[in-house]
Amino acid sequence: AVQISKKRRFVADGIFKAELNEFLMAKNGYSGVEVRVTPTRTEVIILATKTQNVLGEKHRQIRELNAVVQKRSGFPKGSVELYAEKVEESLRYRLPGGACCGVLRFIMQHGAKGCEVVRAKSMKYVDGLMIHSGDPVNYYVDTAQGVLGMKVKIMLPWDPTGKTGPKNIVEPKDELLPTTPISEQKGGKPEVPAKMLPTCHLNPKYHK
Repeated sequence: AVQISKKRRFVADGIFKAELNEFLMAKNGYSGVEVRVTPTRTEVIILATKTQNVLGEKHRQIRELNAVVQKRSGFPKGSVELYAEKVEESLRYRLPGGACCGVLRFIMQHGAKGCEVVRAKSMKYVDGLMIHSGDPVNYYVDTAQGVLGMKVKIMLPWDPTGKTGPKNIVEPKDELLPTTPISEQKGGKPEVPAKMLPTCHLNPKYHK
């Protein structure tokens, strides 16, 4: 057998896993892949939420995948085994960005006006319309928070039946116009009206 250095083996394993991810990404419910290398064979475990879509009818599709991976990677016949393992939460194995964008699309497709997903206060994903202040927030924004730092806000649409959203329209309050400001002199003596000024300047004795 040809000896391969650890560096080349590490690179080869990374390329093999990346090609598997790209090849299996189109499968329904695909969440990830795990590769386990044993002295006798290589086990490829496909993580999926819907294992039946991966296995196919009478496990025909998993056998076809096994043959394709074995031929593409150059493994000896019978040295590669593919398994499908069911996962309950596909979000756990996906990249946070892709998972959050998928959640946004799912919520918006079901009639929401807007959605906001915040992950650990460091990553925020927003789609559609979202309000953050005022009294309508209490009626139109539904908020849910998880235990792993995930927070989701959904902007509900107006629904006259009240099933999918609030049926009451919150009218804006009338704005009160400010009164005419009155200027006040602070400090000093108030000005005396002109008609109350003394007429001493009209007396000739003051002009000597």
